[in-house]
Amino acid sequence: MKSNIKLFLIAIGAAFVGGLSAVKFSQHTDSKNSIARAQSTPVQYVNNMPAAGEMDFTVAAEHTVPGVVHVKTIYGENQNVNYFNPFEDLFFGNPNRGMQREMAATGSGVIISDDGYIVTNNHVVANGEKIEITLNNNEKFEAKVIGTDPSTDLALVKIESKGLPYIPYGNSDDVKIGQWVLAVGNPMELNSTVTAGIVSAKARNINIIQGGTAPIESFIQTDAAVNPGNSGGALVNTRGELIGINTAIASNTGSYSGYSFAVPVNIVRKVVNDFMEFGNVQRAFLGIVSKELDADLAKEKNLDEVKGVYIQGTSEDGGAAEAGLKPGDVVLKIDGREINSTAALLETVGSHRPGDRVKVSYLRNGDLKESIVTLKNKMGTTTVVKNETFELLGAKFSPVEQGELKRLGVSSGVKISALSAGKLRSSGLKEGFIITGIDRQPISGTSDVQAILKEKKGGVLIEGIYPNGLRAWYGVGLDD
Repeated sequence: MKSNIKLFLIAIGAAFVGGLSAVKFSQHTDSKNSIARAQSTPVQYVNNMPAAGEMDFTVAAEHTVPGVVHVKTIYGENQNVNYFNPFEDLFFGNPNRGMQREMAATGSGVIISDDGYIVTNNHVVANGEKIEITLNNNEKFEAKVIGTDPSTDLALVKIESKGLPYIPYGNSDDVKIGQWVLAVGNPMELNSTVTAGIVSAKARNINIIQGGTAPIESFIQTDAAVNPGNSGGALVNTRGELIGINTAIASNTGSYSGYSFAVPVNIVRKVVNDFMEFGNVQRAFLGIVSKELDADLAKEKNLDEVKGVYIQGTSEDGGAAEAGLKPGDVVLKIDGREINSTAALLETVGSHRPGDRVKVSYLRNGDLKESIVTLKNKMGTTTVVKNETFELLGAKFSPVEQGELKRLGVSSGVKISALSAGKLRSSGLKEGFIITGIDRQPISGTSDVQAILKEKKGGVLIEGIYPNGLRAWYGVGLDD
């Protein structure tokens, strides 16, 4: 009888521990009914439609699994964190115990060349001090960040290795709604996981990308199961070609609930090429303020069809105005691709560089017209815009668009486009901060920052403003 009572008490204790563990776990689960990031992975060219009735994905899986890697981003040295043990706390009454724990996050990545270039999500590697890559064969490498782009949530890193298996680019313009696709990544620390689904929609905007200027959201939506850890992983067609980088999930729990979203590979390829050639993304703009057409707007503007994107305004120095487009026109196609949403417009234009010429088909007063538009950068020119890096400060700087300066009520400044380990980040500055002055000297460009800091010793006062209008001042020590 005593042994039975003892077993019963042990069972109650085990259930108690399990219950508390479950409660603790749930505190780290995204319980908001919103779009949640999926930590995923990406991957060059083919025709993606399987034959009718074909359901064998083994060839695609065999070709793509070796090209997907595990990404571990370390944010700092081991730090003290508190933990509790229900059994020990029950008997010894000491709920807080310190332990050393590494501050890190994990995701996935896609090898896109045999010499070690890997694509992943910006949110997987952003602000990391060290990035560790584990290949499918368990080899480990430390990676160097080549470039990050918050506007598309993409990043390019590189490891020093040769002869690596890689995934070839496909063509996301050829992707069809209803076609079969595979998601390959490392969800929930389960390496080399493959799931299957179909393309549910294209050019989907879910308002999840918060960084960068004018984010491009034109996701491929699928019902392939994607979970935390998949971010930066590969979305491939049945021939094993990369057609997207898995980036987000729609969930009210933080785990997969039916829909996942991937950055189209045509955007990925353009961003990667820019990183390799220029070190940063060369972003092109049409030079319009657009609004999606619905039945009410079509009726108000006396349009026969709810089709295209309505032009509300044009930039004075933009390519659209120079080509003759005007407010009230309705963009129907760009280079032959139908444009029925702002997301589709941003995706199409975003796959080009400033200086590229595109053919725009549009309606004006019921008449179909065409114009050749020369795309420009955010500064209203076609020249290459380069970031500049100061290794001492651990920052990349980029020019600030005039429209943003005007909106914030400042006359000049230079934006921090990326931060790594260094004096600026350790002083509290964040990406996106616009430096307007250093020691009360106005800043109009990166050359001003460099010139002023060369003459300074000890420390400086940096002042500026964030994109949300918050003004801030930081004291930054320059001496080691």
